[in-house]
Amino acid sequence: MPSRRDFLRITGLSAAAQLIFAGCTTQMRTASATGRKPNFVVIFLDDSGWADFKPFGKPSYDTPNVRQLANEGCCFHNFHVPQAICSASRGALLTGCYPERTKLVGAHGPRARGMDPKWATIGQVLKTAGYQTATFGKWHIGDEPDTRPPARGFDESCGLMYSNDMWKHHPGTRSFDKFPLQFWENGKVTIEDVTKDDQENLTTWYTEHAVDFIKRKKDSPFFLYVPHSMPHVPIFCSGKFRGRSGTGLYGDVMTEIDWSVGQIMKAIKDSGIEENTMVIFSSDNGPWTSYGNHSGKTPYRESKGTSFDGGTRSACIMKYPGKIPPGKVSHKMLCTIDVLPTLAHLAAARLPDNPVDGKNVWNLITDTPGANNPQEYYSFSTGNTFEGLFSGDGKWKLHLPHKYRFLAQAGNDGQPGKYEQREIGLSLFDMEKDPFETTNVIEKYPEVAAKLQRLANEHKKQFWSDTKLSSMKTWLTNEANT
Repeated sequence: MPSRRDFLRITGLSAAAQLIFAGCTTQMRTASATGRKPNFVVIFLDDSGWADFKPFGKPSYDTPNVRQLANEGCCFHNFHVPQAICSASRGALLTGCYPERTKLVGAHGPRARGMDPKWATIGQVLKTAGYQTATFGKWHIGDEPDTRPPARGFDESCGLMYSNDMWKHHPGTRSFDKFPLQFWENGKVTIEDVTKDDQENLTTWYTEHAVDFIKRKKDSPFFLYVPHSMPHVPIFCSGKFRGRSGTGLYGDVMTEIDWSVGQIMKAIKDSGIEENTMVIFSSDNGPWTSYGNHSGKTPYRESKGTSFDGGTRSACIMKYPGKIPPGKVSHKMLCTIDVLPTLAHLAAARLPDNPVDGKNVWNLITDTPGANNPQEYYSFSTGNTFEGLFSGDGKWKLHLPHKYRFLAQAGNDGQPGKYEQREIGLSLFDMEKDPFETTNVIEKYPEVAAKLQRLANEHKKQFWSDTKLSSMKTWLTNEANT
């Protein structure tokens, strides 16, 4: 690694830039320990349940490639998204910001603006550090020229700009059904109106692009983001996996996703870059249980579209040989907003100029002795409603009074079920003793509740003012599918 003097001489940095370099010295050492920067692969499923894969749950179908990934990496059992809805969840992962900061809440429809480009993505952050970048899968954080992948830091891309159910074949009638479901590749539409036959190939297409990218970019640092469209309804799998699981269509879909994980991991190993590649495997939120046998499973309370753990808690595996202890299980509280700062730390990349809510949690991921979560709290919300906080260590969860949808009757074979509205009052849960949110202990621990209420009031004042909230309501009403 060049000396600081050589670095400043070569780049001709100003005095102000010298201060920036000094602040990044620790990050430089991290990235240079092996002589080159690490590669990053993020596999992000859509609506997968916490218990959909072994070893997290015990599904009737097998998932050998995910099991192998777990054996080689660490399973994080307490990994969360700040909002359990498609666009908001993806935006939080890619920017390290709460949905209430970026205003990307809920889920936007076709041709919607989505996220303001002023919020930098992981792709943009890592490109400043010399990374090659690609995303193959469901984008869903913007469907205009300056909010699609090529304009948001990704050199290569293909996939859908929004959810695969936003098409004319949906069983219900919705305002955006008049738009064709388009398949994009590198900024151009290659399939104008995706058919059911096309949907059967989505998982395979994303995987093939990912494998090809890894093989071509093995000699330079890269960031590969694979946000699968599945198992979001309507669910499809390719012919080679139809009937493979012996448990029905959902099992077949998950079996193909497991195959995809195996193909990506094999490409990494065959390319000789396994020791220098960090892999993150998770889901954007919990299962959409309204669809019954076409949805996943979670042991936690409620599901997608709520701020209970059945919605926000996703199974997660991270692998980085020699850095993350293999074959372990971690119960430390983590959130997707911390991914961007953590990857930036490992890549010696500067954080963006815009505010970022996430923090570097590398010490938690690697289980460094004495490491504590640097976050005092994590916010959670649903759509345009702020609903509460987790304490940073994950022990306490405070629900503010709010309504939520409760599944009254599940659908079957692709047909949605029926929800009813329920309401929860001010509630405090001890998540270590009661991870299923069954017993309100607010009267037993008033001092804990008071502290979290104070933090919630401060957070609400900063992000959820009447003016900002009104703006969100208008956006949701006009464009989002909630």
